[in-house]
Amino acid sequence: MSRKKVLVVLGVAVLLLAGVVSYLAVPDPDGLEAATVRGCEVVEDGGAEVLSGECAAAGATDHALANSPLADYSVGAREGSTGIAGIAGAVVTLVVAFGLFMVLARRRGTTPSIDPQAHEASTGNTWP
Repeated sequence: MSRKKVLVVLGVAVLLLAGVVSYLAVPDPDGLEAATVRGCEVVEDGGAEVLSGECAAAGATDHALANSPLADYSVGAREGSTGIAGIAGAVVTLVVAFGLFMVLARRRGTTPSIDPQAHEASTGNTWP
């Protein structure tokens, strides 16, 4: 199987996993969040949830990106959009990784290639 075909298959697998497995994510707080709210109670205050009591997170506020499009593993705070958020996150990660790869490869003076013959010609090593 050619390297290009392998990369396409892996890319499809990443997108499929990101879209499907995202729905299996547990909506409960993670261990760190659960530990910081121990001793507090969540109460409604003017439509917003506020912590009352003695706990590490009592004075916490939302971070700057709390209202961003992909906050809380959803798209635009819509229920059931976890898979779409997972795919978007995977695509952004792959694009950033590929961009960094291209910049670093150019900095080294080599042109990235997925052609096994070009790899062998430039390095003297055969592609497995």
